Amino acid sequence: MKLSPSVSIEQSNTGLEFIKVAGSRCDAKIFLQGGQITEFIPKNKKPLIWVSKNETYQEGASIRGGIPICWPWFGTHKNDGWPAHGIARTSLWQADEVHESDEQITISLKLPMKLVNTEYWPHQSALIVEFVLTDKLQVRLTTTNLSNAAFSYTQALHTYFPTSDIKSTFVDGLQGSQYIEFGEGPFAQGEQVKFARETDMVYTEAGSSQNIHTPEGVINVSRENSSSCVLWNPWIEKSKRLSNFADDEYLTMLCLEAANVLADEVTLEPKQSHTLVTTISWAD
Repeated sequence: MKLSPSVSIEQSNTGLEFIKVAGSRCDAKIFLQGGQITEFIPKNKKPLIWVSKNETYQEGASIRGGIPICWPWFGTHKNDGWPAHGIARTSLWQADEVHESDEQITISLKLPMKLVNTEYWPHQSALIVEFVLTDKLQVRLTTTNLSNAAFSYTQALHTYFPTSDIKSTFVDGLQGSQYIEFGEGPFAQGEQVKFARETDMVYTEAGSSQNIHTPEGVINVSRENSSSCVLWNPWIEKSKRLSNFADDEYLTMLCLEAANVLADEVTLEPKQSHTLVTTISWAD
């Protein structure tokens, strides 16, 4: 892969390789493990994504924060012992291309399918993630069916967002959606979502754009090729059980995830592709 002037490859102190971006419009950090962006800071603005202060960046372990890629299933698989949220978020991705212009930097990574355990994913396919970096962050996850038979999958871009106070934070734009929570529902979302307990809402028929209102400002989150999303905060008790997560960090984060889950799962016919897109930015 040929690098551009604003892009370099570096290593964490635990030996994990990451792509560092120091551009004219933003700074960013993308780990090859998981194909996972862990830092995005628009120039002269606050960070747009969150990582736990307890994250240790270990080989083979998912990173607690940033945007983990959940693929080709979201959540717990029906088969006991299969990895939660699929195989992509702990796999080692391959840097593919970097393009830099005055307007944007685009970085693409691909998942080497020859390294994927065929017990988990027996289908011939290609998976590419693209990061389009300006003063906004766009993430594009493209799956292509290279086989002669259709297959189905679920997925999510599991974005962690920062806030200085979850109790003063709310999400607007989910009104009119349906959600399932803790296996119950569907329920109708009638108003803005505030946080006062553990939240794990899986939305369907969701609008394409939401706003997260934080004490630092409003974060706009939009999706393409997706009518489902997930809103999550572990709150007090679950925070104590999470790995690489401080007990009080539920106060400083939330997840709002672009997804294709439940009735929104993707079925790809032979030679077809599907691209899940999320775009995040500080609202003007």
